[in-house]
Amino acid sequence: MILNPELKEIPIYQPGKPIEDVQEELGLTNVMKLASNENPFGASKRIRERIMKELEMITIYPDGAGRNLKERIADLYHIAPEQIILGNGSDEIIQYLSRAYLNSNTEVIMATPTFPMYKTNALMEGAKVIEIPLVEGRHDLEKMAEVISEKTALIWICNPNNPTGTIISEQELISFLDFVPKDNLVILDEAYAEYVTDQTYPDSLQLLSKYPNFMILRTFSKIYGLASLRIGYGISNLKVIQDLLRIKEPFNANRFAQVSAEEAILDQEFIQYCKEQNEKNKQYFLDELQQLGFSYFPSETNFVLVNVNTDDQLVFQKLLEEGIIIRAGSKLGFPGWIRVTIGTKEQMEKVVDTLKQFA
Repeated sequence: MILNPELKEIPIYQPGKPIEDVQEELGLTNVMKLASNENPFGASKRIRERIMKELEMITIYPDGAGRNLKERIADLYHIAPEQIILGNGSDEIIQYLSRAYLNSNTEVIMATPTFPMYKTNALMEGAKVIEIPLVEGRHDLEKMAEVISEKTALIWICNPNNPTGTIISEQELISFLDFVPKDNLVILDEAYAEYVTDQTYPDSLQLLSKYPNFMILRTFSKIYGLASLRIGYGISNLKVIQDLLRIKEPFNANRFAQVSAEEAILDQEFIQYCKEQNEKNKQYFLDELQQLGFSYFPSETNFVLVNVNTDDQLVFQKLLEEGIIIRAGSKLGFPGWIRVTIGTKEQMEKVVDTLKQFA
């Protein structure tokens, strides 16, 4: 068998270590995972009862159109259900966008470092990837604008950015959208939008009607706590959504993911609680980092990228030995840094105690 030549340069994705592997390797019973930016407070209690009811339908295909969930999202954001496409995580919608609009004669513009799946999927389609380095952890929209050409098809903006947690403001985004030609699709990946407290953060939904070449991605994997169920969505104008529906898998969003997301949306009190707890525990962590002399990027997410001023693999291993799984920055394009998910107060205290050894 001969591998598709377009795939030869694509690295195999390396996920964070599972809790079970660390327990077995190091003989630990208490292991906390602060590597994948999951919600340490779980998900809405409404979900368990709904899933139990749906077990009776386990032999029946889910609604391929996801009508009920689309209506629930539409009600939340005051948009039309037809503006929404569901995905097996927002990762799948990234795949659809790449398949729909990219080929060997097109180009993609993105920041670096940022979420790696933008690049991976572009390379799969044979497109050229133009990467613009971050400036102080933030997208350099001016440089991104300068490299737009007649071959540009997609422009990716991760806001807040992963792995830095930084944002671009609404005014910066509007200025960029005003400049971008109408045949270039700008995708704003807002996986962590619900965590943002900065008042300059874009009200992106209000921009959809003005910019037909604009799309928003969001997910239920982060603050909603449904990471294992893999459910995300995209919002755009009807043409873009129709383009993507041409290549969407028939039953891509499973029944349990759909009904769980429906219930999760209704429990906004829980979402507000998670946001408040995240902000409180993050502030504790940032205060402690300052006391220890570690620098970091200002984060509007549920994670912090920390400069540990030494070999990040060494810090990663020490934290692992203490039963704490984080992400080494060298895996994310930031050697000498670590990315730590904000957990409970007790979890962050344990991280701080271990980092004191490197201060």
